[in-house]
Amino acid sequence: MTLGTLRAFIFDFDGTVVDSMEEFADIAASVMPKHLPIDRKNARRRYIETSGIPFFEQLEVIFPGNSANAKAADEFEKTKLLSYYEKTFYSDVKETMEHLRSCGIYTIVSSNNFQNLVEEFVAKSDVSFDLVLGYKQGFAKGRDHFEHIRQTYELEKENMTFVGDSIKDGERAMDYGINFIAKAGTFTALEFREAFPDISVISSISEIKDLAPHNYEMDAPGFDATPNRLSKKTNVEIS
Repeated sequence: MTLGTLRAFIFDFDGTVVDSMEEFADIAASVMPKHLPIDRKNARRRYIETSGIPFFEQLEVIFPGNSANAKAADEFEKTKLLSYYEKTFYSDVKETMEHLRSCGIYTIVSSNNFQNLVEEFVAKSDVSFDLVLGYKQGFAKGRDHFEHIRQTYELEKENMTFVGDSIKDGERAMDYGINFIAKAGTFTALEFREAFPDISVISSISEIKDLAPHNYEMDAPGFDATPNRLSKKTNVEIS
C-alpha cells in the first residue's frame, strides 16, 4: 500500500484502539436471549458478525422490526456503562499516536459508540487525538464522519486512511473511497482478506508506524509539526 500522500489516520475506537470488544460481545450474549429468540452462543456470534454499527442497528439487522429490540438495546447500553470507563487503550496506542503526530499526521477517532462516551473516555486517559467523533443522531461513522474530517482539515480522499477491526469498517471506507487498514482480532486476517483482497492487515496498532510517511513540510491550515500538537481545528463544533 502506498501512503505517500497520507495526512490523516482515522481510527475506529472499540476493538481497534480500546480493548473492549470481548466484553461487549459477552454483554450482548447475556442480554439478547432475555428479549429475543436466540441462545447465548448464537447471540455472541451474531453480535461479532454485525459489529461496526450501533447496537440498536445491529438488532435491526438480526431481528428486523422486532418489538423487543428497543428494550434489548437499552439494557445493553446500561450494562456496558457499568464498567466501560475501566477499559484501557491497547498498550501501544499512546506511543503510536505520538509518533504519528510528530510526523505531521492527524490522528482522529471515528466511532459508532456515543459521542459523549467516547469524548469522556479519551478525556480520562493520557492519549491525545486531534479530533474525536462518535455517534450522534444523523452523524455516524462512515460517510458522515469522513466528510466532516475531509472538510475540517481540507483533505482529499487520497490523504485519508481508516483503521478498523470489523468488516463493516472496511465497507464504509471502500464505499467512501478512502484507504482501509484492517486490525485483526474481532475478525481474523483471513476473513479480512477474503472480504478485501488488496488491503493491509495488522495485528497491533504499532505496526501503523511502519506505514506512515513523514509530512514535516505540510502546509495545511492550522498545521503545527511539533510533537503532541493540538491542531487549531481540533475543537470543531459538531451540530
